[in-house]
Amino acid sequence: MTQRGRATRSTGRPRGGERARGTDRPRGGDLAARRNRLRDVIEPVVSEAGYDLEDLSVSRAGRRHVVRVMVDADGGINLDAVADVSRAVSAALDAAEEAGGDIVAGEYQLEVSSPGVDRPLTLPRHWRRNVGRLVKVTVRGAAVLPGQRGEQPAGDRQVTGRIAAADDERVALETDAGRAEWTYADLGPGRVQVEFSRLDEIEDADEFDDAGEPGDSDDIDDDDDDVEDEER
Repeated sequence: MTQRGRATRSTGRPRGGERARGTDRPRGGDLAARRNRLRDVIEPVVSEAGYDLEDLSVSRAGRRHVVRVMVDADGGINLDAVADVSRAVSAALDAAEEAGGDIVAGEYQLEVSSPGVDRPLTLPRHWRRNVGRLVKVTVRGAAVLPGQRGEQPAGDRQVTGRIAAADDERVALETDAGRAEWTYADLGPGRVQVEFSRLDEIEDADEFDDAGEPGDSDDIDDDDDDVEDEER
């Protein structure tokens, strides 16, 4: 879901909180500080709507910024809900800038989406929301599978299994060796595996994910050059 931010249309002059090129004041500051300002505005709006803010990123696209917001909830989030959140976030950003805050600095485009199946499972709620799905995960050496109780841990290894249960403390997987449970500290990020028998379900989930290829949202390091160019 894409929501156009202020002044994405060419007007010939800055509008609202925009600053013209050449101004003495820095335009937006460093990217991490900009993300923090955005989070302060956006996260309360998303929480009030009953959703979790899963990710927030800022990148450059030509002369404008792209603000990507990823939201989710137990049971998932549909297109109508994404649209509602997009409108609420856009209104909150406008209000914050009208109140005198330099939130984005310049033209921007707002994109709101839900996570795709390629999103890594890193928090208990991610695992809980994917119960029943097949995942691959790295298990750290201290943990062993049921059939290996008498063996010494052999270091980190990849395990594939179906999520049988998940709570705030641990996750249970049904593997070829049987059911096994681990605390989240024993596991690396989980990756949902595409199953051809569930391809339609996977494609429906990906319909909401218009935030780009995997890794696009982790763009702080990638945008350093953009920030340097912007501040020259």
